[in-house]
Amino acid sequence: MRLAYTTAATTAVAALVFLVPLGWGLRNDHREAALADAAARTSTVAGALATGAGERGVAAAITLAGGTPVVHTPGLAPSTGGRADGALIDRAATAPEPTVEDVDGGVVHLRPVTVGDRTVVVEAFVPASALNRNTARDWWLLLGLAVVLVGGAVVVVDRLARGAVDSARNLVDAALAVGDGDLGVRISPSGPRELAEAGYAFNRMADRLVTSRTDERELVADLSHRLRTPLTALRLDAEALDPDDTQIIDLTADEVDRRRGIRRIRQAITTLEDEVNHLINTTRQAVADRVAAAPEDGLCDASEVVRERMMFWSALAGDQERQYRVVGAHLRIPVPVARAELAAALDAVLGNVFRYTPQGTAFEVGLSRRDGWVALRVDDAGPGIPDPQGALRRGQSNQGSTGLGLDIARRVAQATGGSLSLDRAAMGGASVVMLLADADATPKQPSRFGLVGRGRPARDRDPGRRRWQRGRE
Repeated sequence: MRLAYTTAATTAVAALVFLVPLGWGLRNDHREAALADAAARTSTVAGALATGAGERGVAAAITLAGGTPVVHTPGLAPSTGGRADGALIDRAATAPEPTVEDVDGGVVHLRPVTVGDRTVVVEAFVPASALNRNTARDWWLLLGLAVVLVGGAVVVVDRLARGAVDSARNLVDAALAVGDGDLGVRISPSGPRELAEAGYAFNRMADRLVTSRTDERELVADLSHRLRTPLTALRLDAEALDPDDTQIIDLTADEVDRRRGIRRIRQAITTLEDEVNHLINTTRQAVADRVAAAPEDGLCDASEVVRERMMFWSALAGDQERQYRVVGAHLRIPVPVARAELAAALDAVLGNVFRYTPQGTAFEVGLSRRDGWVALRVDDAGPGIPDPQGALRRGQSNQGSTGLGLDIARRVAQATGGSLSLDRAAMGGASVVMLLADADATPKQPSRFGLVGRGRPARDRDPGRRRWQRGRE
């Protein structure tokens, strides 16, 4: 609106600067035309007088001139019908050129003419209405033209500026939304080149913010599991220093202090593990809320994720003298899961192996694909899981954990339409199988690979699970 006012004022000033002189010039043109007509009339009569025409000739000339010219003789009373007084007539008779004098109701054009030995003055009266003929019409036309120019300028500027104003308003609204925490807002760049570039820059900035926040949350989520790995090793080393059931009997003071110090270390490790568990729960809940609010499609190579994560876990496996094997991770196997989510799920399952099996226990990570499904399997040679159903219920694990690791893996599998199942591994311990949809194929009979039910042993209840087992064996 302010831009429209400014445009209207600027155009109005420009119109006045241009149109007022034009109107004044048109007025002068009309006046000059009326005086020229009067000069022509007096010239016609003056010509008849100068050629010595008689009274009839002069009368004919006056009639030809419209009947309005009047012939005056200086020194005598003004002729009837004239508007000039004696003084004007005497002054005009001595003037070398025709003169124009103002009188009541208009002007008179006085032309001196020498006839023989005397001088006469021919008068032609021009009324004020003739002088200003069409002047009012011209001013109204010019005023209308000024209004049209101002209105047209406002309309054109409004059309041209509307895109820029809308683009700027959208950019401001989007910036306010981002400031309020809505990082999903984007704009369609439009308007002048500068505003369009600002729109592209805004979208790029918002994408960077989303990426930075996502990376930060994923880093914290991954950090929790990375913290668990050295904590597990530290707890196992502390347990190896002194069995829990050793009684402090008949020991020296130094031995008693040493064992009390070991127990304090265990208590500190337990407290630290509780804090890490709380960090895991808090971080994963934030990530889950974000995914629920704005789910994102993802695609990654399961083999590449397995190889990458095993490079991390292999160092700890070497420290704990664990034999391990990776099977089927040499070919590209795309799955519809975000890379970070699949890595977190695999870390959660492998973390359980290192946490709940004795040092030196072997394990195996395998990948296989069949009938539109991909099986990511983690087997170990440990004591197994006495209650698989209880372990699958989040927060109800009977091994003293948070139960969050298996829940992370299950949610990742279910996000692709698959499932998570627990069974007895061929190595003798637990076998955790994540069934993921194959991104290169259409899954067949997904219901066969669902979670195990009740009534019969897990091995008998899940024919799909048996197929994967037979394929491994």
